[in-house]
Amino acid sequence: MTVRHLKIFLSVCDKNCNTTKAAETMHMTQPAVSLAIKELEQYYGVVLFDRIGRRLQITEAGRRFREYSSHIISLFDDMEKGMKNWDSFGVLRVGSSITIGSRFLPYYVKAFYHRFPGTEVQVLVGPSEQLEQKLVNNELDFALIEGVSHIPSLVSEAYMEDSLVVIAPAAGSFRPGQQISIEEFRQQKFLLRERGSGTRETFERVMEEAGFSVSPIWEAMSTTALVNAVINGLGIAVLPYRLVTGALKQGLVVAVQVKGLNFRRKFHILYHKEKFLTPSARAFLTICRNYEKDYPPPPYNGLY
Repeated sequence: MTVRHLKIFLSVCDKNCNTTKAAETMHMTQPAVSLAIKELEQYYGVVLFDRIGRRLQITEAGRRFREYSSHIISLFDDMEKGMKNWDSFGVLRVGSSITIGSRFLPYYVKAFYHRFPGTEVQVLVGPSEQLEQKLVNNELDFALIEGVSHIPSLVSEAYMEDSLVVIAPAAGSFRPGQQISIEEFRQQKFLLRERGSGTRETFERVMEEAGFSVSPIWEAMSTTALVNAVINGLGIAVLPYRLVTGALKQGLVVAVQVKGLNFRRKFHILYHKEKFLTPSARAFLTICRNYEKDYPPPPYNGLY
């Protein structure tokens, strides 16, 4: 007994027990339809149709079998639709570093939902090191980070230009846009993101290239905490420019340049080399790659 047998039986029932009309609907010959009904009856050892003259009449067993068949075929059709179109309403597991998760990811997801309204996007925003480990453990489909990956099994693709900016207290001794020397820069009290973040990694890479290191007096995962500390004159911070534009525009902090230091970097897309990216996952990544070209810049929302 197969699903096709059930569909043939239901077609005969739907065509008022007429095997000829059922055969036309199923694109079969009439003898083939009759054979399928006979095979069902032999398999279950019941009579599904009484043969009275040249007409068929469904039996009580046939009615009960029709109920079962209708339920089974309904479930089967749901399964076919669900599995063949799983990518249209499945779950996409996205990881994001804090900067991207704060500034861009909500807009990526919003744009994605317009294209795949039935898909659920599960998001984890955290330090880059945590995201990399979850990719290795197949707990995420892909991740968007500020730095680069150090794990050979992960594919790392640069997709957007970004830069860090040095901010100082507006009430301090620095003027907006002032250029300071490396020596003057080194003498400041530093308020930095936590180790393992893409922002901290970029900062330390630039410091290493300049031939020195920095010991911060304040470390935090929160950009807001660092900006507020700068506002209150506790030191300087080196943070993603896109996350401090609000504080700069309001005159709460000032941006300064350090002669000889370049804090430019790129955002990266990470996924495991052996990971199969579904069509919806690839569509999401396309939105990320083209967002600056296809959509207006994310508006400043009053947070940093």
